Amino acid sequence: MPHAPGPSEPPIASPSSLAGRGPLWWRGLWVAGGVFSLLLGFAGVFLPLLPTVPFVLLAGYCFARGSRRAEAWLLNHPSLGPMVKDWRANRTLPMRVKCLAWTMMALGSLWALWLLPSPWCWLPALACLAVGGWMWKLPTRQER
Repeated sequence: MPHAPGPSEPPIASPSSLAGRGPLWWRGLWVAGGVFSLLLGFAGVFLPLLPTVPFVLLAGYCFARGSRRAEAWLLNHPSLGPMVKDWRANRTLPMRVKCLAWTMMALGSLWALWLLPSPWCWLPALACLAVGGWMWKLPTRQER
């Protein structure tokens, strides 16, 4: 059952009015991008170099433009839905999410630095630095 905002909560900004517009092949590309992003986010649960949260948010963005049904599934998912709804409503991340992401990206970057050959070992660290910098600039939501 979808969560209805209370009187003190801001309404959830849903770009689902964008879904279903445009040619079928274009919407298919958005859905494919959302599925690919969601798979990367799922892999990020197990691989320390891939941050889960940005990929789930990207999947929500893609699904909103490609399929109302896929967007509704993501928004109503018990684990992923609150993350996307909170992002759309507040554009903030909790500090615990930021710290966990930074820690996992730092560990993954160190692991890649040790494992990958010399010219490639810095690429994961640069990518994680870019994502970490983006997350640092985001406002931090206070825990409830």
